[in-house]
Amino acid sequence: MKNKKRIIGVFLIIAAISFSFQSRFFEIAKQIEIYNNLYKTLNINYIDEINPGDVTNKAINNTLKNLDPYTRFYNEQQVEDAKIRREGEYGGIGISSWYTKKGITIVSVKEGYPADKAGLKVGDIITIVNNQELKGLEIDQLSQVLKGLPGNEVTLTVKRANEMVNFSLKLDKIIDNPVPFFEMINEDAGYVILTRFTARKATEELKKAIVSLKEKGMKKLVLDLRSNPGGSLFDAVNITNLFIPSGKKVVDTRGKIKKNSRTYTTSQSPLDTEMPVVVLIDGRSASASEIVSGALQDYDRAVVLGERSFGKGLVQRYFDLTYGTQMKATISKYYTPSGRCIQELDYANRDWKTGKVPKFSDGPVSTFKTINGRTVYDGGGVTPDVKIKRSEKTEETDKLIASKAIFNFATEYVRKNKATTLESFSFSDFKGFKNYLRTKDTAFVTKQEKLFKEAYKSVAKEGIISSEYKELVAKLVDNKIKEIDKNEDHISLKIQDAILEQYFYKKGVYQYHLKKDTTIKEAVEILNNSAKYNKILGK
Repeated sequence: MKNKKRIIGVFLIIAAISFSFQSRFFEIAKQIEIYNNLYKTLNINYIDEINPGDVTNKAINNTLKNLDPYTRFYNEQQVEDAKIRREGEYGGIGISSWYTKKGITIVSVKEGYPADKAGLKVGDIITIVNNQELKGLEIDQLSQVLKGLPGNEVTLTVKRANEMVNFSLKLDKIIDNPVPFFEMINEDAGYVILTRFTARKATEELKKAIVSLKEKGMKKLVLDLRSNPGGSLFDAVNITNLFIPSGKKVVDTRGKIKKNSRTYTTSQSPLDTEMPVVVLIDGRSASASEIVSGALQDYDRAVVLGERSFGKGLVQRYFDLTYGTQMKATISKYYTPSGRCIQELDYANRDWKTGKVPKFSDGPVSTFKTINGRTVYDGGGVTPDVKIKRSEKTEETDKLIASKAIFNFATEYVRKNKATTLESFSFSDFKGFKNYLRTKDTAFVTKQEKLFKEAYKSVAKEGIISSEYKELVAKLVDNKIKEIDKNEDHISLKIQDAILEQYFYKKGVYQYHLKKDTTIKEAVEILNNSAKYNKILGK
């Protein structure tokens, strides 16, 4: 009788689950049918012509934007662009750029590539490519005009300050090395910067750099993951494997369905399990950077130095859709070996009225233990073992850094000032930068300024002009200058690097940091003091 009741109970559970799935799939099918009927009716009856691609793209993107910023739809062209970013190889002229309605603004020039050899400069605006006017083109169109097969010729018309300059050059194979710089700091400490976890390249290039430095006498390593946004999960596992033995858990992912849940362990012989290592992180170290720094911290294999990392504990996967399109969707959360999930933003509990996303770090956080028994925490990124003391960034400073104001200032600075040597370079004119923001800049606009100007425009249209308008605008500018003044340490470094890159390329920025960066100096001091190093790791 008991067995019969148990069987009936199991049957009822299965039936309930089956009904739940059927209801869910029916609801999905219902909503798709509603959208199809709406679109057909709109297409037939709407007074103007409708662009099917634009309408569908907007509908899809509006659907996804309410989830998280990593779940995205890619049309056919965006699929190719995403592939280039993941693999780091393409046919081009060797520039980084911004796409605007005026054309393509050159943000950086890669040393030794066609743009550099032809004499293109940072700040140039490419307005015509192969006799095609770029003004008014969409971003997807602009992203393609300078890409193609290596060897293809392109002609450019460039606006440089107040003159127009013509160039003719050939496309070349562009390779973005995820390890763009490595060098000895002193007789036994080496430095390597990893800028991205590019699929199939990051592990290989990092390993080559470490081996090369070991041949030069390196016995201690500073691994720089600052501003590294992440990338390939597999490279994160393999890079961790360079420092810890085979058979160790690096990360496990937990998703809604079984196939999206998996434990990743090291499977190769390590490169070095004893060499002292300091890993540098900051607020822009994310995703795979946090997997590596979190795992090495949990195993007490490295001292983590810097600022709290970004806090991206989510894993994405690309799904092929029809007609060459793709979707990148968040499929799971990841957890470090000690069991931490370092995700900062709680997208599942977004306030739908305000759009505000709560932070896990604002609530109670859980404690975990490293192999040596040290306490570490979840929520809100990887907390470094040794924190660098810097001012807490204001909302205005974040807005400034996200704008083009620093780039524009650096470009003007370079045009007015002749290059010095790398050894003698310094930037100390923060007052001049603030004056630039007051008198010339139009890129750094705060939310308050934008709202005020919009409100004034609506009043001005009615014929009402406030005599106090300029005075109020000046007060808003004064307020934002006051707020960024609190973060001179952050902003001066950003300006310094922007100027350095225009004078000495990216390589010059790295070389300058190697000698002047206070964080690197502190890392070396820790490595040189074995007692301090071991104490931090709980040995």
